[in-house]
Amino acid sequence: MPSRLNPYLSFRDNAREAMEFYQGVFGGELTTTTFKEFDVPRDPADDDKIMHGMLEAPNGMVLMGADTPSSMDYKPGSAISVSLSGDDEAELRGYYDRLKQGGVETMPMAKAPWGDFFGMVRDRFGVDWLVNIAGQPEQS
Repeated sequence: MPSRLNPYLSFRDNAREAMEFYQGVFGGELTTTTFKEFDVPRDPADDDKIMHGMLEAPNGMVLMGADTPSSMDYKPGSAISVSLSGDDEAELRGYYDRLKQGGVETMPMAKAPWGDFFGMVRDRFGVDWLVNIAGQPEQS
């Protein structure tokens, strides 16, 4: 899979509604996962909120979004991150390392609950980046 550049929108308590709206606008397949489904540490009030949503439109466009957990600040207008994802580990780790130069690593690259490697960086310009490297299939 080639690397992709995807907008990742943040919401406060209405990500499902927003992503369903975008599905109506762009068509395609929408997948969502709640905080409870990923079984990550959280406020129980966030259980049914969207931890990750992805809309894949028929024309290849991809839009991602999620609810901001109640424990995190939410600032409308600055509620967008850029997501890079794919399976080329060297390429994606290179992007991640270059983006964090002069910036802040907000979540170190590590194995994520969904099996991939994931990390977050706020670059020196204040842009938030999410980098997800697809996990390799287990060898038998």
